[in-house]
Amino acid sequence: MLEVNEINVFYGYLQALWSVSFNVNSGEILCVVGSNGAGKTTILRTISGLIHPKSGNIKFLGKEIHNIPPHKIVEMGIAHVPEGRQVFPQMTVLENLKMGAFTRRAWSKMEDTLEFIYQLFPILKERGKQLAGTLSGGEQQMLAIARGLMAKPSLLMIDELSLGLAPKIVELLFEAIKNINDQGVTILLVEQNIRAALEVSDRGYVLENGRIVLSGKSEELIEDETIKKAYLGL
Repeated sequence: MLEVNEINVFYGYLQALWSVSFNVNSGEILCVVGSNGAGKTTILRTISGLIHPKSGNIKFLGKEIHNIPPHKIVEMGIAHVPEGRQVFPQMTVLENLKMGAFTRRAWSKMEDTLEFIYQLFPILKERGKQLAGTLSGGEQQMLAIARGLMAKPSLLMIDELSLGLAPKIVELLFEAIKNINDQGVTILLVEQNIRAALEVSDRGYVLENGRIVLSGKSEELIEDETIKKAYLGL
């Protein structure tokens, strides 16, 4: 579904990604894991079209997307749930959700998508008229994921799902990710919580200092001695 080929990405003169390559297969949950500052968010921002690689290319369903604007990428079927939620605080929960359905295809299916979202996160239906800025952190993360789903993506990218949230909320959200994937949505998950990400995903890539250093099936990576020592404290 998605091919990232040898991308080099800079912020000004500072290089953030070095010849990064990976692929995402249709129907899977793929995670890119690593410590803070490894370049994980930069990968998603580049796929989304918010920044462009200096070299290399990105293909989605066989079409190059690395030089097209973000709204066109959303229309093609990629949605990005950003780090830190970034909900619209002065808008209601329902208004935030409707903002996610701005494409013609998504708007026409909005009621069906809302029904699925309310099954996935019942609290959002209860909070529909509440200002998003008054929600708890966990509720805002649910809203951010739901807003991404409103775009009817075939690929949903989620940046730091668990950041700053209580363990019970994190468990609930990772369960929701599996439910979303069961509905046919391919998921690219970027995450510092390496154990949780590997437990929910099919495959994973490990990013260090802007470079891919390990890759493989998630059940193999979680047993890798390097991963255990460097990231899992074992």
